[in-house]
Amino acid sequence: MFEALDHVAVVVPDTEEALAFWRDKLGIPVLFAEDVNGGTVRVTHLDLGNVHLQLVEPLTPDHPLREWLGRNGPGLHHLCFKVANVEAASAELTTRGMKTAQAMHQGTRGQRALFVDKSTTLGVQVEVTGT
Repeated sequence: MFEALDHVAVVVPDTEEALAFWRDKLGIPVLFAEDVNGGTVRVTHLDLGNVHLQLVEPLTPDHPLREWLGRNGPGLHHLCFKVANVEAASAELTTRGMKTAQAMHQGTRGQRALFVDKSTTLGVQVEVTGT
């Protein structure tokens, strides 16, 4: 079902501050950035070679990731796996006893994505993305 690890996501309160570390100090090149989900989230992808590091910044004061940042501070949020078809992957995950945590959402570059309820993934936040 999974084609590859697509990205590892880190939630940050400020993308530019995060880039001062990841890009400027560690030298990881930025591939692209875009605002998704109606402009409520900015995602910035950095090139780790075979996988992306995704910086995720909530842009609206009421976004759920603001609450997450308040509880946890900046840090690792989820792993995202690439799949050929998100709907088919969702159906397969359901047959394997897992459930999605929410409806599909806009991923990067026109992809679709969904999160798997972490109560069924041993506490690890997992996202799948594809067409």
